[in-house]
Parts: sequence; C-alpha cells; structure tokens
Amino acid sequence: MPHLNLQISGPADPALARRASALVADLTVDALGKQRELIAIEVRFVERALWFVGGRSLEELGRNSFFLDISITDETNTKDEKARFIERAYTQLSALIGDVHEVSYIHVVDARAAAYGYGGSTQERRYQAARLDPPR
Repeated sequence: MPHLNLQISGPADPALARRASALVADLTVDALGKQRELIAIEVRFVERALWFVGGRSLEELGRNSFFLDISITDETNTKDEKARFIERAYTQLSALIGDVHEVSYIHVVDARAAAYGYGGSTQERRYQAARLDPPR
C-alpha cells in the first residue's frame, strides 16, 4: 500500500503528471511487487525559479529536477529490490522529464507496520488479522 509523492520542476502539466504517475505506478508494481489498486500518487509541480540545487535555481541552471518520495511497509522489500526501484525510477523519470539535474532524489521510506496504514487500519493489524484468519 504505497503512497507516493512526486514533485516535478516546471509549470503544472496534467499530461506529464498522468504519464509520470503511470510510470511510477508501473515501477512500484514491477520492481516492488505492490498491488496496483492500493497505490496512491500525488503529483505536484514546482516552478524552476523556486527549486534550488547548490544555491542556484533550476531556472538559472537551465535544468529540470524531480523528487520522488515513496512510503512502503518496513520489511516488505529487500535492499536489492529498493535499489533496482531507485535506479529504474531515476532513469525513466529522467527520460520522461528531460534535461534532469543529477541532484534529483528518490526516497524510499520504510514505514513501521504499526505506524502506517490505510482505511483506518495499520499494516500490522492487517498482518495479524490475516495470520489469525488465513484465506482458504
């Protein structure tokens, strides 16, 4: 049940937002094995004049950038799976956005199951309930 926040430099572009959200949803399914129907993605755009790298705005640098933050339940993915996700996300988002500065970050947050959930239930509670009443 990942939640993703994606910030992209530049003016709001609904078509780019749709393509980028589809890209990260596909990666989240393929690289991390998450269920598509539980993936929530928020896309925001930040003007290049308001995004700074090394003290200079992206507008000054003539570059683009992005920041992808994804929260997943701790202990559900290996280091290698997360590393592949980060590598593929960087490569694919860079190709989609174009002229991306290397200082574009991806943050995979391993949220504790007892402190993370949706629909009013923690992931830990869901895990315990599934163990007590396994599907037949």
